[in-house]
Amino acid sequence: MADKQDYYETLGINKGAGADEIKKAYRQMAKKYHPDMNPGDSEAEKKFKEVNEAYAVLSDPEKKAQYDQFGHAAFEQGGGGYGGGGFGGFDFGGFDMGDIFSSIFGGGRSSGSGANAPQDGEDLVYKLELTFEEAVFGCKKEIKYSRVEKCADCSGTGAQGGTEMEKCSACQGRGYQTVQQRTMFGISQTTRPCPECNGKGKKIKKPCTNCNGKGRIKINKKLSVNIPAGIDHGQRVQLSGQGNAGINGGLTGDLYVQVSVSPHKIFERDGFDIYCELPISFSEAALGATVKIPTLDGEMDYEIPEGTQTGTVLTIRQKGIISPRSGRKGNLYVKVVVETPKNLSEEQKKLLRKFGESCGEKNLSKKTSFFKKFKK
Repeated sequence: MADKQDYYETLGINKGAGADEIKKAYRQMAKKYHPDMNPGDSEAEKKFKEVNEAYAVLSDPEKKAQYDQFGHAAFEQGGGGYGGGGFGGFDFGGFDMGDIFSSIFGGGRSSGSGANAPQDGEDLVYKLELTFEEAVFGCKKEIKYSRVEKCADCSGTGAQGGTEMEKCSACQGRGYQTVQQRTMFGISQTTRPCPECNGKGKKIKKPCTNCNGKGRIKINKKLSVNIPAGIDHGQRVQLSGQGNAGINGGLTGDLYVQVSVSPHKIFERDGFDIYCELPISFSEAALGATVKIPTLDGEMDYEIPEGTQTGTVLTIRQKGIISPRSGRKGNLYVKVVVETPKNLSEEQKKLLRKFGESCGEKNLSKKTSFFKKFKK
């Protein structure tokens, strides 16, 4: 018994847990490791036996008290627990195994209500690629996708129009079957959904030829989608009721259009602000000039101040992207890049040398300051 796991650990609870907590933990563990939920899994079957053994002790106040005091030794041969009888024929104290199977299969002993209960349809995701401009200004896109709809011929019942469903003879319309089997605890009685009618209690006498008795069919659908202005990469547009149809009157799922935005050649986006670089000539930077700046609405004139340095960021307010929620626009940030002229002619070089010689501390304050610091 030294290698046997602690019963409280087996059920995943702390020592001293109350009866309700023990019962709740047992239901969860029994559902997790039940052989019907893990067919062919020997490890799960072993765990299921351990869970039942733990519950058999901890659910009984007298045996629980013995275990809390002496541990597994309380039930060894001659230990005053089970004697030599082990767990054979143990009485589960009125615990209804049907409670567990009700939670596992959604029906238990309620005439297959789980199989006949409404089930909501699945949500779908459609990936849509947009250009930068389509995301910024919004657009209307037509998409094509596959979805499951209720069969119109049989109204979702699966039975040919005009025919009725018949009571399942295997379970007599109850939707479940009771099975007895011998275990290490004795003979146990379990409840499972009827395999003949899948727990519905009824069988289709004449299947619908359009859906082959399934009640739902897969179709290809076209849909026009309004993409709101300002949507960003990775965001989604929800279209309610455009997913897969539900079962037994369950709600139809939704369709989520997930947006992927292609990069722009000039602009970069950060939230609702946009950024770009503006190359200007040396003379424009030194003397100042009126230049054309690109915006989302087209080009605009902008006055570059005299003596503008490379790396200067110009802020142009409300020339960014509009927010779908607030309706406010972000800003446009333009980084100035002063270009150094290339392929100069001899005359241009001569003029630049003369110009350079004429520049002093007043013209090149940063350069002069740098060399003063360097000398110090």
